[in-house]
Amino acid sequence: MDKNGQPESPNLPQLLAQAKYWFDTAVSAAMEDAGERPVTLAQQNVFAHLAPDGTTISDLSRRMGVTRQSAHQAVHALIGMGLLAQVPDPASARSRLIVMTDEGRRVHLLAQSMIAGLEEELARRLGGATVAALRATLERPWGPPRPA
Repeated sequence: MDKNGQPESPNLPQLLAQAKYWFDTAVSAAMEDAGERPVTLAQQNVFAHLAPDGTTISDLSRRMGVTRQSAHQAVHALIGMGLLAQVPDPASARSRLIVMTDEGRRVHLLAQSMIAGLEEELARRLGGATVAALRATLERPWGPPRPA
């Protein structure tokens, strides 16, 4: 513990958040370098949680861990950019699904290829075996979360 009673090193959730931030900012920079329009981290988060066949804003907000209003703002900015669209939900006459447009799919595929390149760069920096072990560990089922 330091003089303020804080742990000397970050805890696991902090380390995972730092790793996600590294990827998020690297993807943003790579997309901008490729001439794509900039999107915020919240807007990137929408793409990360959008189901292939579409997702309601309520489901997106739950998956993203944000308020419905925050998800709504990010979604509507992406609709304004032509990357997402709202369509009727075939399962519910009262709901609308958020889906990728053709342009949204193109941008999403480009971002996925850049993420793959970033994983390769990380393997060069940290070692292929280290990154493979990290991936294998994170892919294992963790079971349901329980309070401490």
